[in-house]
Amino acid sequence: SPDLLERVGVTTLTTSDDAGSSTLLPVPEALAGLFPGGGLRRGWTITARGSSSLMLALLAAVSRWPGWCAEVGSPLLGSAAAAEAGVALDRFVRVAEPGEQWANVTASLLEAIDLVVVHPSARASQGDMRRLTARARERSAVLLVAGAWEGAMVNLSVIAQQWHGLGAGHGYLQTREVEVEAVGRRAAAR
Repeated sequence: SPDLLERVGVTTLTTSDDAGSSTLLPVPEALAGLFPGGGLRRGWTITARGSSSLMLALLAAVSRWPGWCAEVGSPLLGSAAAAEAGVALDRFVRVAEPGEQWANVTASLLEAIDLVVVHPSARASQGDMRRLTARARERSAVLLVAGAWEGAMVNLSVIAQQWHGLGAGHGYLQTREVEVEAVGRRAAAR
């Protein structure tokens, strides 16, 4: 409840639009300017391309809020990578290989999870896209898609990146700097 969140020092972001007030999910401070209202608007579908770190940063912000997060269909990212990125694993559900049932698994998770990241099958149909976008909107969840997705409100793309820490053939990678571009529709146009 909002009172409980206030007592433990968590504030929720709110914004107003024609439909009234809606709660926003938090994002890392460095990414807040990419989203109207400074956070992930519930009910929206968002795409992210060019970096798994971008998706992990969004998962970490929501899971520490504390919100529930899930990831569907990513055999390359594991729980260790999520934990290293700051994702609270006790609030994170991962379905690495849902097979042909990826759309049904995603739809089920959207019923109860705040942020669901999906790595869709290469055979994602337009019908699946429309159905999952509608489910996210109906259930006030955020669907974050790795790759292209028809009907996304915000499309995030890493357009430049630079690693820091290496000298001339020696040293350790310490940080990575990325430049992210956001292109939005309707209320998300920036």
